[in-house]
Amino acid sequence: MKRFISILLSAVCVVGAFADEPFNGMVFDSQGAPVKGARIYTRNPARCATSDKQGRFGLTDVQPDDTLHVKVKKRKLPYVVPVAGRKSMKIYLADENVRSEEDEQLVSYGYGFVKKRESTGVRNGISGETLVRTGQRDVLSALKGLVPGLEIGSGGVTIRGVHSFMLSSEPLYLVDGVVVYDFSGINLHDVDHVEVLKDASIYGSRGANGAILVYTKTGATKK
Repeated sequence: MKRFISILLSAVCVVGAFADEPFNGMVFDSQGAPVKGARIYTRNPARCATSDKQGRFGLTDVQPDDTLHVKVKKRKLPYVVPVAGRKSMKIYLADENVRSEEDEQLVSYGYGFVKKRESTGVRNGISGETLVRTGQRDVLSALKGLVPGLEIGSGGVTIRGVHSFMLSSEPLYLVDGVVVYDFSGINLHDVDHVEVLKDASIYGSRGANGAILVYTKTGATKK
């Protein structure tokens, strides 16, 4: 029994490590030239990274048993590349085939390739699967410890710290783009992903304390 528990805990640690670490990669054509504008995603095409002019891309929340889908403009179907436990990847695309290899140097870049939706300085994308794995029952409790700077306690929720003892430091809450008072009633199994914005100035004064955006699986499908 003790051996089983030890193995189970080890597996949980491995999954947790991949959830927190960035996954850096590069995309090349069959001649070794960088591929710009390729869309790379794991489960949801709407939540993808886009390779830059050097072929670089970055993702977070990539699991050891995930599969990368690489979509390029001139091809109807995406290339399929199993992660197979790797923490970084160089991908070489041919007409029908795809070759991939792990590169430890890419791992050392940390969050250097993570951009746009995956930007860690302003925004953090957390998948619904990650939230469910925490074992919590509500969105805010599941987010604890997953987003740098996010504090959730008896005194309330803060993203950017307490700005005033007189005014509220509570962030703005949105579900599928609609402002709500809280996330009560939302089943974690219905969540596609959550984004935490430290800079939510796009929402005007309401976003002065940042924002937490919940996207449900139904809402993500409609986009």
